[in-house]
Amino acid sequence: MMQHTVNRQKIDKEVYEDALDSLQADLARMQRWVKESGARIVVVFEGRDTAGKGGVIKRITERVSPRVFKVVALPAPSDREKTQFYYQRYARHLPSAGEVILFDRSWYNRAGVERVMGFCTDEEYGEFMRTCPGFEHALVESGIQLIKYFLDVGPEEQEKRFRERIEDPCKHWKLSDMDLEAIRRYYEYSRAYDEMFAVTHTEVAPWHIVDANSQKRARLNCIAHLLDTISWHRIPYNPPVLPEYPEPGGYRQHRPDVIRVPERW
Repeated sequence: MMQHTVNRQKIDKEVYEDALDSLQADLARMQRWVKESGARIVVVFEGRDTAGKGGVIKRITERVSPRVFKVVALPAPSDREKTQFYYQRYARHLPSAGEVILFDRSWYNRAGVERVMGFCTDEEYGEFMRTCPGFEHALVESGIQLIKYFLDVGPEEQEKRFRERIEDPCKHWKLSDMDLEAIRRYYEYSRAYDEMFAVTHTEVAPWHIVDANSQKRARLNCIAHLLDTISWHRIPYNPPVLPEYPEPGGYRQHRPDVIRVPERW
């Protein structure tokens, strides 16, 4: 695992926003290539609680088409899904041509929370560790580009973010009993992640660890790395010529006031 060094120097807001604008413009350009080339891309986001996976995913997707960049954040498996082949519920979300699938947590639940919290048996865990490299190799062999990120955050910064969630009403929904266990079992998770990396960091599907102690730096570094990792190129954009609006031709708008939203601002 990475050594935890919290960078106390904040990145300047204007520098951050300028860099993010530039990166998001490139994501929009890459999107055109994804659609025209028929690329199939899977990006897995794993990491500790509060590490900011959702924040990175939000900055990737907020200025591109949801028809191309699709986020998959699955709930706990149903009783029916628990009886299925383990990878089955994830496989149904794999990309078709011209799609980028972003997994906000993935099949690696079995190597993390399920392992630490005892939600799977030793046999199920062992089977996952044996089969995961082969499953990912099959994805890559089928033509899918697989990129895996792990966002890591140290205990001091994690505690700070948990306290922010307690104090901010808009973040209360992010808290659960499982989050408290993330604190109590911090080093159990560390050992589980070390085992996960040892087995699933392979030549065809390597892990990329993101230092997430600074959320803004993590967002910029992760998006820049994603753009560098995918072998895309710019496709020329030919802007359309806007037509002129037609003459009204006698049309007069008539809409009852009752259907209007009150203008409070």
